[in-house]
This record gives sequence, C-alpha cells and structure tokens, in this order.
Amino acid sequence: MWVRPVPLFIGLRYVAARRRQQFISFINGFSLLGMALGVMALIVVTSVMNGFDRELKTRILSVVPHGFVQKEGGLEDWRDAAGQLARQPHVVAASPFVRGFALLGGGNDSHGVEFQGVDPAALSDVSQVGEHMLMGSLDTLQPRSYNIVLGRILARQLNVIPGDSVILTLPEVVITPAGIFPRTKRFTVSGIFSVGAQVDQSMALMHIEDAARLMRMPGRAQGLQLRFDDMNNALGKVAGYAEELGPGFSGEDWSKSQGSLFQAVKMEKTVVTLMLMIIVAVAAFNIVSALVLMVADKRSDIAVLRTLGLTSRQIMGVFVVQGSAIGIIGALTGALLGIVIALNLTDMVSWVENVLGARIFDPRVFFVSFLPSEFRTADAVIVLAAAIVMSLLATLFPAWRAAQIEPAEALRYE
Repeated sequence: MWVRPVPLFIGLRYVAARRRQQFISFINGFSLLGMALGVMALIVVTSVMNGFDRELKTRILSVVPHGFVQKEGGLEDWRDAAGQLARQPHVVAASPFVRGFALLGGGNDSHGVEFQGVDPAALSDVSQVGEHMLMGSLDTLQPRSYNIVLGRILARQLNVIPGDSVILTLPEVVITPAGIFPRTKRFTVSGIFSVGAQVDQSMALMHIEDAARLMRMPGRAQGLQLRFDDMNNALGKVAGYAEELGPGFSGEDWSKSQGSLFQAVKMEKTVVTLMLMIIVAVAAFNIVSALVLMVADKRSDIAVLRTLGLTSRQIMGVFVVQGSAIGIIGALTGALLGIVIALNLTDMVSWVENVLGARIFDPRVFFVSFLPSEFRTADAVIVLAAAIVMSLLATLFPAWRAAQIEPAEALRYE
C-alpha cells in the first residue's frame, strides 16, 4: 500500500483546509486566479500572433514567389534553366522576371516601388496575384503596351485608377544636348490588385519585354521566379539549386526577400509574450505573500511538527507543496481555458460581430476580415512550464523561513 509522504499530505491539507485568517485565503485565491488569467492570456495571445503570422505568410507567399534565381548579365534562353530547376526536388514551376527599383509618380504624389517585369502566361504558375485583382486583368500586360498593374495601397496613394497615366523614373540619367535628365517612361494603369501588407504598397507589375527595355537588357530575363510545393521546402535550398545551374547564378528564398517582415512579426510575438509573462510573475509574487503570512500564522503548528520528529527539510517541503499546488492548479486551469478559447476564438469573435452588428476587423483597413488563431502545442507547453517553474521558485524563500523556526521559541508564548 502506497503511503503519501508527510510533507505532501500536510501541504495539501493546508491548501484545502479552512483557515482562521480569511485574508490568507483571499491572497491564495487571488494568486490562483492571477496565475490562471496569466497563463490563459499568454496562450490566447500567442495563438492570435501565430494566426496573424500564418495569414501573412499565406497571403504574401501566394503572390510573392518562394524563391529567385538570377544570373549576372541575364538569361537569353530562360526555358532551358527553367526546365532544369523544375526537375529539382519540391520545385513546382519557374517563371522569368526582370525587376528593378524606380520612383513612380501619379497625380501630385510619387512613391518608390519595386517594379517586376513578368510573363503573364507563366506567372500564374508561380503566383496567385491574378486571383487578387480588384480591377483590370493581368492579360492587359502585353509587349510594348507599357501597361502597369499596381497594388491597392500604392494606387490609392497615387490617386490613380485603371486608364490613368503614371510616370516611372529610373535611378539613371541620360545626357542630351539640352542637358542631363533622368530616365522616365510613361505607363498606363491597367489593373489594381490587393494582397495585403507591404506588397500592396511597394509592388508594380509590367510585361517582361517592357521591363527588359527599361533595364537595357532587351530579349533577356534577369532570372527565374520559383514556386515550391510547400513554402518551407524552399528554405536553404534555392542557393544550392542556383549553383548547380553553373557559374554566375545566385539564388535566394523568401526568408531573404521577405525576411524583414516576418522577423518583425516574430519579434512582436516575443515582446508581447514577455510582457504578458509579467502577469504570471505577479501571481507568483502573490504566492510568496500568501506563504509568508501562512508561515507566521502556523508558527505553533510548525513547532509541534518539529517536536514530533519532522526535520527542517520536511517542514520546508510542506510549504513548497502548498505554494506549488496553488501555482500548478492555477496554471492548469488557465491552460485549459486558454486552449479552449484559442481553438474557438475565430468563431467567438464572429459571433460577437453578428450580435453587435459591427465589424471588428474592417477588410477595407486590415488585410484580414477576421481574427485568426492558430493553437500550437509547443507554445502552450512552454507557457505552462514557465508558470509552474515560477510558482515553484516563489515557494522557496517562505519555505526556507518556515524551516528556520525553532520549536522552543515558537511555543514560548503559546
């Protein structure tokens, strides 16, 4: 028959027993509640951050290729290189491109953009931008048409719509008898797309032949855009695939081209998690306060237990068990509530929107029209483990103070 250790038995009895001082019970309850709320908030917030990260990656990488392979001096026969890349593991398709940076002006405003020359027929294999068109179509990008397709935010900043003209100014100059002038070219807006985030604000699309003429490389492609069967399969592989094509080739995956955006999201998640962890730390400090008061209230009980033969280590164990039990119960309760909320948060927010008749996330302002949530077991385990460890550490000092009480001194005035 298994016999519970004395510190475990007495510590759990102290947790469940009614106490003469209701104030101590209140602090214990407050500590448990604070721990539960802190763990719940951490799990819910990390799930929401994971959801936003997932939506951002899904939306942006459905339009932005998973990788780029370039060759110094350009590619005259890009189809041969595309065929070799298509035979590489996980590569689904390849499409030619020419890209550069310029100043795009329209109306009374101008903004810096990254323009990309693409082949509309091949682009659909590596990008879903054609499925996100608000106005116009990619089919309007024809050779020497000098049509251009803009992101929604960029078009709004320039105050242009399909049919309007914009001026593309390259970071180069031309020398004429009349003087030195920047290279400019007039384009006609033929479409507007909407993906979300920085893509809508900084990208412009044109036909690859028009872009090649602007970059002074007619008849050639600057490189190839790649699409993988899974965006994570592109990580660390594109550069190796480029080297296999021969000298002069280089490559980068989406973690390089869009890495700053995703790193910012990751940093934001880390900072928010650390800030919310303060709630758990406050609950742990409440455990310290509750145990200190408990030790003062139970001085005579501690003295009696010592005279009955309990060692200092066992007395310390009693209060470690008591404080840890409060923290563990609170952490498990908060974890359970957090998991339930995280798994159903999107539906809960939608229900609130239907009841109130209002939109929390206006699709005209935000790139998502709902509150995304993605629960990850690893995040919940880290939060729960951190809460339990802090609860355990919070018990050590009060428990040590209890173990230092001398029985004769404690019973002198009893």
